[in-house]
Amino acid sequence: MPRRLDVNYEGNSAYTIYIERDFTRLGDRLGELGTEGRKALLVTDENVAPLYLEELLARLAAHFALVEYLILPAGEEYKNTRSVERIYEKAVEAGFDRRDFFLALGGGVVGDMTGFAAASYMRGVRFLQFPTTLLAQVDSSIGGKTGVDFREYKNMVGAFHMPSLVYSAVSTLSTLDRRQFASGMGEVIKHALIRSHTYFDYLLAHIEALTRREGEVLEETVYRSNQIKREIVERDPREQGERQLLNFGHTLGHAIESCSGFSCTHGQCVAYGCLASLSIAPALSEKELSELYRLFSGVGLSTRLVPMDIASILRAAKKDKKMDGGQVRFILLRRLGEAYIERAVPAEKLERALRALMED
Repeated sequence: MPRRLDVNYEGNSAYTIYIERDFTRLGDRLGELGTEGRKALLVTDENVAPLYLEELLARLAAHFALVEYLILPAGEEYKNTRSVERIYEKAVEAGFDRRDFFLALGGGVVGDMTGFAAASYMRGVRFLQFPTTLLAQVDSSIGGKTGVDFREYKNMVGAFHMPSLVYSAVSTLSTLDRRQFASGMGEVIKHALIRSHTYFDYLLAHIEALTRREGEVLEETVYRSNQIKREIVERDPREQGERQLLNFGHTLGHAIESCSGFSCTHGQCVAYGCLASLSIAPALSEKELSELYRLFSGVGLSTRLVPMDIASILRAAKKDKKMDGGQVRFILLRRLGEAYIERAVPAEKLERALRALMED
């Protein structure tokens, strides 16, 4: 049974999230957007294009006057302004105007770059998200954050720009390798930790079904994570308060990711960051912590960080965009399902938490 969530922005209806088994009903969803006579630029990457580009082009052709496409190199190292320039160039060459559409087909890197290009091309064009990774379906495609990395600093340049549609086909998750699927589960588990004990229990009860990627369980998982993110984003669309809670695990997680040269996946680094946060402020019972370790391990996430230079991680954390008046904003838990913002965590606590992550 397909699932739908309507998202409001500043009190007005902004866009709809559809969670579907595959792309069969995409045409029905596009029919709601007034695409007739408009041009579309579909941006994807070299990994996703062989899997879904041909199908998407065929489905889009009946709904747009012209469909262009651009295939970018795959990988976080290409999430930069040079890739965004290629999107601009393609749109300019094809005569795109402010009423046309940019479409993102792929994971979070493609979605973030395409969204940023859409936010800035002619001061803003509409864009659609077709996320093909679990990480993108539960996190980056929702909420309007767009951007690129600047040098070694993740998502340092960006803009808030809401999509006009998010269409998540969970069938695409069957083509992910185990590492990328586990990365998405890092964000899924984060959602449960900050907001819902019930969701945490659901994930525990369905570890095997998740690893088998059973369609019904995947749809329910994406839906529940989207519900949590939607509720938070609607109340705080520009991250002035409550939305910061979604950064649980991200301050040290982003720093670890950067210091690993992005060789460690985003969701794995979020998992490390969650565990470090729980070391700084223990909030789970012994049983809950044991269950969390079982959940991480069950979906393929490591709970031990390979030795890294702690001073480098701490320096990277201090340059994170979540800084507030020279202090690193840190998200901690009071208990399972309840997160809060802590604006001053002493450096020695961060260092101890990182050392604990690296212990055998």
